[in-house]
Amino acid sequence: MTRVVLKLGGRVAAGAAARARELHEGGHEVVVVHGAGPQITAEMKRRGVPVRFVAGRRATTAAGLEVVRESLAAVNAEVCAAIGASAVSLAGDEIGLSAARIPELGLVGRALPSAPPAIEEALRAGYIPVVLPLAAGPLNVNADEAAAALAVGLGASRLVFETDVQGVVVDGDVAGQLSADEAACLLDAGAFNGGIVPKLLAAVRSARHGIPAEIGVTSVSA
Repeated sequence: MTRVVLKLGGRVAAGAAARARELHEGGHEVVVVHGAGPQITAEMKRRGVPVRFVAGRRATTAAGLEVVRESLAAVNAEVCAAIGASAVSLAGDEIGLSAARIPELGLVGRALPSAPPAIEEALRAGYIPVVLPLAAGPLNVNADEAAAALAVGLGASRLVFETDVQGVVVDGDVAGQLSADEAACLLDAGAFNGGIVPKLLAAVRSARHGIPAEIGVTSVSA
């Protein structure tokens, strides 16, 4: 039995939940981590909470963290409902997902490799943990980064990103495969921007711990 961490983007989370069921029914242990980026931004704007990003991370005040938690909880409920009875909701900050705080961004952390006992218990019982990407503090953490941190901490066999992008585009074409070093060099050269950056950073981190990652049709390995 292999262990897969499946990261669902906020735009596709509920619709992509079928992938979790498919992997689970295929005999894999599946851990789901989801985002809620668009939902969080829309709700912050609606409430008049400032929206600010620094190097792909959302600066988060106490008011912002409240929006983050509520938006993640709403998406989590949708994902769990779409997966069905095998899903179990777990909040990262309540189960021991660790992060190093980034003070200049407020209540924000950099997710660290973690193996929360609650996830291990859920997997042993045959459930699919569906994790809200918050860390102890509580701190807001990037969902792609949280997925990589859990993949490393839990000793996953694969990290899979279900997203609305086809893959990693290099020189106008979607790459089928990249090594971690190739991906890191492209990132350092500023070859990418937008939402693919945190995904690729997370993929590199995972691959360097021996866990291949898939972003659309692109695989990243050591």
